[in-house]
Amino acid sequence: MDSWVRFSAQSQARERLCRAAQYACSLLGHALQKHGASPELQKQIRQLEGHLSLGRKLLRLGNSADALESAKRAVHLSDVVLRFCITVSHLNRALYFACDNVLWAGKAGLAPFVDQEKWAQRSFRYYLFSLIMNLSRDAYEIRLLMEQESSTCGRRLKGSAGGTLGGGEAGVAMGGSAPGGSLPYLALQLRLQVLLLARVLRGHPPLLLDVVRNTCDLFIPLDKLGLWRCGPGVVGLCGLVSSILSILTLLCPWLRLKP
Repeated sequence: MDSWVRFSAQSQARERLCRAAQYACSLLGHALQKHGASPELQKQIRQLEGHLSLGRKLLRLGNSADALESAKRAVHLSDVVLRFCITVSHLNRALYFACDNVLWAGKAGLAPFVDQEKWAQRSFRYYLFSLIMNLSRDAYEIRLLMEQESSTCGRRLKGSAGGTLGGGEAGVAMGGSAPGGSLPYLALQLRLQVLLLARVLRGHPPLLLDVVRNTCDLFIPLDKLGLWRCGPGVVGLCGLVSSILSILTLLCPWLRLKP
């Protein structure tokens, strides 16, 4: 109960709950349309989705400043690749939130002459760039962890074998060439890499959650920008899954990827 009280007291948590409800409405609306529900019910679901979207925009007022502060902190990271990916991601998020604020002002009637379609496209472009940087950062961290795990396994293999492995077996285990032909060797190497990837992700839940969440989010701007039409059902499902994972990282801070 204490965790839930702390969670509900955060404005970010309320925005995530609204996001989950919004994409749940999108998924429900698609299911109702597919199964021939009444037009009146479909209209009510769309209106509820629109109200939740507008409420989310209100809760995100001022998030551009938070994103800029996060970008300023990321500039001081020692790793060059992480510094670039995280800083650029936060800068794009700041621009995304700024466009979102303009959209809110237009929909709320404070700026009636705002071109909603143009600003929405700008917003989703910045959102897409931010997600690409996030996934690039995830891929970089996965590569580092896989190299570290591979090196650790190699040292263990050397120590346990004590020089008793045959030349061909040792060569395959340590990444050498295999005498049985290139195709079986490549298949073996691919299988080993997949197993290594699964081991790394299983051993680092924050990284796994971040990869799944960013991958799910990626379908939203791709669909909205017309780069890859997924349909409202896929967008609603991906948005709902990513929202639930975001809520999970707020309830369990140790699941949040750092830095």
